[in-house]
Amino acid sequence: MKDLLRGYGRWLTSLFVASILVWGLLLIILPQLTMAERALTAPKRQLDSSIAGALVRDAETCISVLKNYDTPETEAPASGGLAVPSASGMAVPSAGGMAVPSAGNTPSGAIRPYILQCDRATTHQAMVRSGGQTVYLDTLYDLPLMAVSDTDPIAEQSATARKIADLADVVYKRLLEQEANSSSLTLSNFRVLVAPALIPLSPEQKAIENRRLSEKFYQLTGLKYERDGDTYKRLGLITLARTLSFAIMATALALIMCYPIAYKVALATPPERATWLFLGLVIPYAIVELMRIYAWTAIIDNQGLLNALLDWVGVIDIAAGEAIQFKRMPGTIFVVIVYTYVLFMVFPIYNVMSTLDKNQIEAAKDLGARAWRVHWRVIIPHSKPGIAVGCIATFMLSAGAFSVPRIISRGLQAEWFSQTIYNKFFESENSNIGAAYSFAYTLVCFALVGLFMWIMRTRLKDFARVQ
Repeated sequence: MKDLLRGYGRWLTSLFVASILVWGLLLIILPQLTMAERALTAPKRQLDSSIAGALVRDAETCISVLKNYDTPETEAPASGGLAVPSASGMAVPSAGGMAVPSAGNTPSGAIRPYILQCDRATTHQAMVRSGGQTVYLDTLYDLPLMAVSDTDPIAEQSATARKIADLADVVYKRLLEQEANSSSLTLSNFRVLVAPALIPLSPEQKAIENRRLSEKFYQLTGLKYERDGDTYKRLGLITLARTLSFAIMATALALIMCYPIAYKVALATPPERATWLFLGLVIPYAIVELMRIYAWTAIIDNQGLLNALLDWVGVIDIAAGEAIQFKRMPGTIFVVIVYTYVLFMVFPIYNVMSTLDKNQIEAAKDLGARAWRVHWRVIIPHSKPGIAVGCIATFMLSAGAFSVPRIISRGLQAEWFSQTIYNKFFESENSNIGAAYSFAYTLVCFALVGLFMWIMRTRLKDFARVQ
């Protein structure tokens, strides 16, 4: 800070510090606080008030449909279960003007076709509770057990639906007031991540799974267990552990590939040739990342470059259906991830390695050190900050990769955790659970980065050497 004050003066230094604080607040702190708040908030549809409100809407829709339903009791029941038919054969509109779908064929003895909302209009609604508890709306809030029976006359069905709507509306308003005056923070979204799921398996499938090494690892770590003959898996944690292990292996592969490249460019190549080597690395990255990833699909497809080459040398016969399914191999994702993020590993290592005095290498050789010992005792210790930065950057990018596993595997491999978070937000509309997954994933990745820095004996100020 003193150097900044001397070099730039008080006003420029204050502007610089204020800009950093605003940047950190807007781009780091506030987004994380928003994500944490959503993660600690129960989804609205799981609240008791939402269930009571849904019952009100179902009962009101049932009443609206029954009002428009004016069919003699002797009319033949509907078949196919696609919509609620009227006397003229057209679908009866609901309160919103849309046809109300049914869930199946008309029950035997019914005087009207099956109406989904009328079937759901019952006070015996299951409530969302953790720990596998079974609680119902009528018993929890002392409501009479009522349901719309499709065998009753239409007028009686409407009257029953009206009573259910009125009772549920009273409970709904009371619950809204209670929930407004109470804390909405909960850890239930995080519990979903560790919650076990029942996996139905036949004895044959169970025997096949138990022979796999990964399944034995899941059993040892508690990610999979059996109870009363049933198999349970903690699917969220399994996906998390698998993604982190893949990201770590991809980072290790990138380091193994990039360290020799950085050494060659920084210490073992004349400056004029090093420029051409760097151009060979950088030029492919002038292309948009998605275009480079899609280009890999032309390489690994069944009719792609790799299979065509293997077919040409006679290893496989594509015409006979012997093409290798590269898109089903996890190793393919590793290779593409390393290719995609290789510069984030090469440049930090090169920047630090290029500051090493070559006389130290020559001195080590003159003292009789072999090549591997020169790297172990001289080059690697000096390059440690660059290695740390490159590994952290590659690991974080690999752990958060979405486009590479999505495009390369095309759904034919187990999804990465980033895909699970995306599905929670946009496919199943469980944004609160998705926020919990995302926040927990961020904390786990930060913990792994901190552990890595501790193992490498690297401090934040060491990163200043990575220019």
